[in-house]
Amino acid sequence: MTLAPLAPEPITPDPPHAPPSPLLTQSWLDLAFLHWPVDPEVVAPLLPSGTVPDTLNGVTYVGLVAFRMHRVGWFRLPGVPYLGSFPETNVRLYSVDARGRRGVVFRSLDASRLVPVAFGRALFRLPYVWSRMAVRHDGATVTYSSSRRLPGPRGAHSRIVLRVGERVETPTELEHFLTARWGMHTAFFGRPLYLPNSHPRWPLHRAELLACEEDLVTAAGLPRPVGAPVSVLYSPGVPVEFGLPPRRPGGIPTP
Repeated sequence: MTLAPLAPEPITPDPPHAPPSPLLTQSWLDLAFLHWPVDPEVVAPLLPSGTVPDTLNGVTYVGLVAFRMHRVGWFRLPGVPYLGSFPETNVRLYSVDARGRRGVVFRSLDASRLVPVAFGRALFRLPYVWSRMAVRHDGATVTYSSSRRLPGPRGAHSRIVLRVGERVETPTELEHFLTARWGMHTAFFGRPLYLPNSHPRWPLHRAELLACEEDLVTAAGLPRPVGAPVSVLYSPGVPVEFGLPPRRPGGIPTP
């Protein structure tokens, strides 16, 4: 007998589940969140088996998120200072599975360290790519740049320039929907996989987009964004823990 899909989890600024037993620890710093609306029917074929586009008022979104990964570590061991710290820019979509778990789906993850790129591709089957990248501060202005090396398409790039504004005291429902995501949906050797994460509530700031030159979204198989992003946010960052996949009774990982 096939069970009916559960209703999606509430959109909450705090994790809807207990903190997972940590598999990976890291910090995400100096984040730029840029988002454009996209038709759910367009992104549905790009999602892993067992998931559908997560929508708010009938709309889903594609996100271009640039930041600094800081001191990635295993379990509760100290994070690695050099190999575990690097700029990253990802193109992501928003998903929900039959158990109601909201998550993100990464279409690409550009990173500047070759070893983490190779590790992420080999172990987690994530679409990491090796790129030249930098994050630079000039007062309230932050510039994120990337140019792809391997595996390609070579030369795919992004340049994002933000001016950081005032703190967001009360985020909107859309801002929570786009930033407070408590898991990742992916496929592992053809099987759907969900990895939960946990972190403190986002400190968010309004941001003015001074420049956005990129072709990472189209390189990820999505239509070119039309017009300015509908949401531009900045965060100084949070510490994050990724947990092991939830397990059914008997120790079998759930999809």
